[in-house]
Amino acid sequence: MNSANQTKAKNIYDDVVVMYFVYATMGWGIIAFLVGLLAALQLAYWPMNMDMEWLTFGRVRPLHTNAAIFAFAGNAVFAGIYHSTQRLCKVRMFSDKLSWLHFWGWQAIILGAAITLPLGFTQSKEYAELEWPLDIAIALIWVVFAINFFMTLRNRKEKHMYVAIWFYIATVITVAVLHIFNSIEIPVGFLKSYPVYAGIQDAMVQWWCGHNAVAFFLMTPFLGMMYYYIPKAANKPVYSYRLSIIHFWALIFIYIWAGPHHLLNTSIPDWAQTLGMIFSLMLSAPSWGGMINGLLTLRGAWHLLRTSPVIKFLVTAVTFYGMATFEAHRFLSKP
Repeated sequence: MNSANQTKAKNIYDDVVVMYFVYATMGWGIIAFLVGLLAALQLAYWPMNMDMEWLTFGRVRPLHTNAAIFAFAGNAVFAGIYHSTQRLCKVRMFSDKLSWLHFWGWQAIILGAAITLPLGFTQSKEYAELEWPLDIAIALIWVVFAINFFMTLRNRKEKHMYVAIWFYIATVITVAVLHIFNSIEIPVGFLKSYPVYAGIQDAMVQWWCGHNAVAFFLMTPFLGMMYYYIPKAANKPVYSYRLSIIHFWALIFIYIWAGPHHLLNTSIPDWAQTLGMIFSLMLSAPSWGGMINGLLTLRGAWHLLRTSPVIKFLVTAVTFYGMATFEAHRFLSKP
């Protein structure tokens, strides 16, 4: 980018908050990986908990997953969405104040999780362990993010909404629905609550949320970024815009039904288990469709693999995404 374009971008777009999200991504990432290493070492050598209840595997493991998903990946998601949305809409984010409230609010929630989980305050629900005060805080900060995002879309100067924005919209709406409905609980103390669901219903709602947290927090935003950053890095249009739209609608429709594959051979009805298995196998199609669309965008530009580190990382990420989804959908669906 030449100096004139850099000056223009500096004046139009808010990239300072983007960089703060990037810094948070790197910082929390290091912490998440170190906690994960401690948990892995404990599996091989249990005295690594150092005879402290706060460092036992049962407390370290959820700390690691929350740090890796919501601190590391979460900040990366927000950095990518804030950076690319402004450029796709040709307009600054709606409110700088909301952007910073989002940033600091999210970091405060992560800090709250880092304190409460080792102390044993947990609902014991995968990817939804945090207790009710933090659940409320997550919902409020997510509303701040949603207002900032959708108002930016409303004010956009680019009439056409590129497919990346479709993936971002799915993320913002679906994560809110998943979190709110899975987190309906009855507080019985400052850091203690019980879910309103029980038994099979609780398991079904939990894995509807847990499975789709992977889909709509860890997949759709990164796929949106793929559709923006690969064409941008390669300086080429996406291979097939039609395929990208098919990829979007197929993924969000099929993924939402696959949660029961986490509950195979349990007391949930056989039809629900079968439904989860069938939709899990079907997911291979949109997953690989997206991977192929990303890789074929580089047709005629594969020489960039020799000279561009960014392209190398993007190609590796997309390829690993395809391989991982194939493995997950194949083996999670085995009866």
